[in-house]
Amino acid sequence: MVAITLKGSCTVRPCDPTWIGTMALSELDQIGCLTHVPAIYLYRRPRSSATAISETLKESLSKVLVPFYPLAGRLQWIGNGRLELQCNAMGAQFIEAETESRLKDIGDDLSISSQHPDLFPSADYSLPIHELPLFLVQLTTFRCGGFSVGIAISHAVADGPAALHFVSEWARITIGETLQTPPYLKKSVFRAGEPPLVSPSPPTLDDFPEYGIPALLLGQSDTLEERKKKTTTAMLRITKDQVEKLRKMANDSCEKPMTRGFTRFETICGHVWRISCKARGHKKEQPTAMAICVDSRSRIRPKLPREYFGTATFDVIAQSVAGDLMLKPLGFVASKVREMIEKVTDEYIRSLIEFLKNQKELREFQDIHYELRKEEGQFYGNPNITVVSWLTLPLYGFDFGWGKEQYMGPGPYENDGSSLLMQSPEGDDSVVVAMCLQEAHMDEFKKLFYQDLL
Repeated sequence: MVAITLKGSCTVRPCDPTWIGTMALSELDQIGCLTHVPAIYLYRRPRSSATAISETLKESLSKVLVPFYPLAGRLQWIGNGRLELQCNAMGAQFIEAETESRLKDIGDDLSISSQHPDLFPSADYSLPIHELPLFLVQLTTFRCGGFSVGIAISHAVADGPAALHFVSEWARITIGETLQTPPYLKKSVFRAGEPPLVSPSPPTLDDFPEYGIPALLLGQSDTLEERKKKTTTAMLRITKDQVEKLRKMANDSCEKPMTRGFTRFETICGHVWRISCKARGHKKEQPTAMAICVDSRSRIRPKLPREYFGTATFDVIAQSVAGDLMLKPLGFVASKVREMIEKVTDEYIRSLIEFLKNQKELREFQDIHYELRKEEGQFYGNPNITVVSWLTLPLYGFDFGWGKEQYMGPGPYENDGSSLLMQSPEGDDSVVVAMCLQEAHMDEFKKLFYQDLL
């Protein structure tokens, strides 16, 4: 683990006046992951001094926070597990640190997040939520002159596509260019802040059974014991040929009529789900669920622009029993994944919004309560898993004026069952799977993960 020394912290506010007021959040902004999502960029030694880099990043951050002013605001609870966004120009937190380590000491083998967590800024969830910055950045300079830019963005304000849009514009402004594409801030398509529609039969849990209580381990009545168990993260690379081998296995073994072959996402999701069941040693009758993150931008009508700034992603839940996943072919498992993804139509999205608007409380649909008060909140650990895809996101090539990054990666993964799929930085169509499991299950998972790929 890299030993760092904190040099200081300051608040960076928008450099020009921004709109001040209360912004209503949509129901999609307020479910699922409400904590900060971290990522990191490593850069080789530039010609500029550490002080010059710091001042340049602060100045450009103050500029980019003008069009992206929601990130300079603060969240506020308004009752019933619901939030609103106070656009008040309170600003982002900028942390400066240094280390005697060199970039070569930490390498770029995709294990940075789990082995060097101190390179990432972290929100202090013991504070009231209205005191938490929505965007944090940590600039860490290394002995060799290289540096890292660790970021953390509140998922209640920006999902993956929105966050990367922000970072790309920040980099562009840092090198002296103008804003290329402003964020699309209108949330009217999701009826943000509006009451439920008057309907003789509003959607209920019967219409969305997947949003009920997640599957529990047989013999357990809650998730408390599973939450206490130590976890570890592995970064597993699948080559292009191995991806195609998995897809062929899935396509050849699918029992349902198909109009097109399985995507790499559907295939890898199915592979990860069935292997996790085997590694965890589930009984055949063990219920299990997979939460699959879906982006609604292209699925709602009319379509949302790619630059929609907010959270347009949400989880759909595929369910089965472990015996079927472990004993039936990969095509069966991939078809369960496809079935849930294809369920997300314009009608489904709008119905889901109405379902959520009719809930008296949103706490059970959120993960942040465990971080805030260590109480029950949304948890998809053993016997369940979650999958988030960064496969189509523009992850690489961010140049703040000192060259493109040497490495980009996600932040620490500590929640049992959480997985992330991302494209390889080499651009060779290989896929990296970041998987977090309980320590007791990880060795078996890694062994079984590659068993069918050799």
